[in-house]
Amino acid sequence: MSWMILIVSGVLEAVWATALGKSEGFTKLVPSIVFGVALLLSMGGLALALREIPTGTGYAVWVGIGATLTVVYAMITGTEPVNLVKVLLILGLLGCIVGLKLVSDAGH
Repeated sequence: MSWMILIVSGVLEAVWATALGKSEGFTKLVPSIVFGVALLLSMGGLALALREIPTGTGYAVWVGIGATLTVVYAMITGTEPVNLVKVLLILGLLGCIVGLKLVSDAGH
């Protein structure tokens, strides 16, 4: 269950990071509210997940999921340029996230 909470929290990290950019320095109300709610839920979920997942592994996975989804969303919406090297690096990041999960499971 901790891993599911961590994954959802990582997705929420991408939500709050994207909303932060769209808030334009907290001058836009809706993105600012989305940022605050997603931030609280994301951090709360991370805290819960870290009760059972080692901090280094949990944090790396959380950040990796959030960073990956933030960049992919930006690429899909056209605010981030897409190129082969970026796509390969994102795939490598995903591989590392999955690897951390697998190594963590093997260690228990």
